[in-house]
Amino acid sequence: MPLTPTECVSPAIEHAKQQLFKPFQFGQWTRLAFVGLLAGEMATGSCPGGGGGWNRPQSQGGGDQFLSFAPPPFDPSKLGPYLGLIIFVALLVCVLVLVLMYVNSVFRFILLQSVVQKRCSISEGWRRWQRPGRRFFLWQLVYQLVLGIGLAILVGIPLGIAALMGWLQQPKAHLAPLILGGMIFAGLLIVFFLIAVCVHVLAKDFLVPLMAYSDLDFADGWSRLLAMMKTERSNYFVYLLLKLGLSIVAFILFGIVTFFVVLLFLIPVGGVGVLAILLGKSAGVGWTPATIAIAAVFAAVAFVVLMYIIALISVPAIVFFPAYSIYFFAARYPALDALLHPRAPEPPPLPPLPQPPLPQPAG
Repeated sequence: MPLTPTECVSPAIEHAKQQLFKPFQFGQWTRLAFVGLLAGEMATGSCPGGGGGWNRPQSQGGGDQFLSFAPPPFDPSKLGPYLGLIIFVALLVCVLVLVLMYVNSVFRFILLQSVVQKRCSISEGWRRWQRPGRRFFLWQLVYQLVLGIGLAILVGIPLGIAALMGWLQQPKAHLAPLILGGMIFAGLLIVFFLIAVCVHVLAKDFLVPLMAYSDLDFADGWSRLLAMMKTERSNYFVYLLLKLGLSIVAFILFGIVTFFVVLLFLIPVGGVGVLAILLGKSAGVGWTPATIAIAAVFAAVAFVVLMYIIALISVPAIVFFPAYSIYFFAARYPALDALLHPRAPEPPPLPPLPQPPLPQPAG
């Protein structure tokens, strides 16, 4: 009988313990952190950015220029010479986003294989999962497109209605409809967000195994998954609720550890940044496109290193959550169950016993 969502927790924990600690292998741990980072399987989510800018101290005389390393005020008239650079950077960002989305699609399958086999091999997985990775990449493009269109409609229609009714021109005179409309809009936005999250979870937890082990594209995969879900709607609903609860618990536990690690990381990194700025100011170096680009590269490198450190901390969750979905789905998907619980090879048949020679007749 298939396992219920609550019954899958214990085998998933045991699976993570077996893979990570029996025995502990530092190389496997670091590779799983890398795979989990690129696959988007992070227990604590993205690192909260702290962002306040530097406040320039007020003092007398020329001291108000001390530590005034804020960029100069924006002047639209000076934008012309940099227009080509801005377009190039925008296109580069778009290409980078698509590349990262493709890498994320392939690494979803690498993570699945790593947890099922209890062995992480990035090079082998990258060669093996290109075809299903491309198919899942197409699904992610469709998902993001539908998400963007839905959000534009959800936001655009209320704003259009409010503008046509004249509520935005005189908001104080239309407080009642604005408040009521805002409440309805907030409710619809929450429902839209929950549906989007559920679709995303179902895709990475169940659509990926179907595409991996049945060689399906995303349309056929969704068709088969929805047919499987029709017979067990309540179990899949409880699975989503329980996974949400487990994710919140993991977020709190790993978030506490991550908070202190981030502080320990930011203190020396921030000190180096402040020292570099002070040395630049003393040398008469100001903010130019070159220095801004150098600062941006330094910040990007520091951010990537910080995210990898968070991934190293989150490796137990990176293994547990895929294992949880695998044990739940394997009981309903025989191809995955055969990989998760391989049968022992049958012993070869015993050779026939030698027959004693027949007695020879006398005379």
